[in-house]
Amino acid sequence: MTMNEHLSLAYAFAAGVLLGAMFYGGLWWTVRRAVSSKRAALWFLGSLLLRMGLALAGLYFVAGGHWQRLLLCLLGFVLARLAVMWLTRPPEGNRAPQPLEGSHAP
Repeated sequence: MTMNEHLSLAYAFAAGVLLGAMFYGGLWWTVRRAVSSKRAALWFLGSLLLRMGLALAGLYFVAGGHWQRLLLCLLGFVLARLAVMWLTRPPEGNRAPQPLEGSHAP
């Protein structure tokens, strides 16, 4: 592999992280806005169409017909999901207690 190919793969990974951050960050923002809205379904539908359109167009553009770039872009997309989940989690003291599972003994 040449240096240009390595750079192309690095850009594909970075683009995947950016696309994932926009997709999952947009989902987080939508949920926060829609729960207090009278038209929550419209928020969710509009957000879904916009986020999916941007993500699919971005993946198509970044891949450019190369499966290696598509794979790295998808890897960045998934890692961005983990990052958004970590960044948007509630503070430790504000988490709802988890219910204990009951015994299913006969």
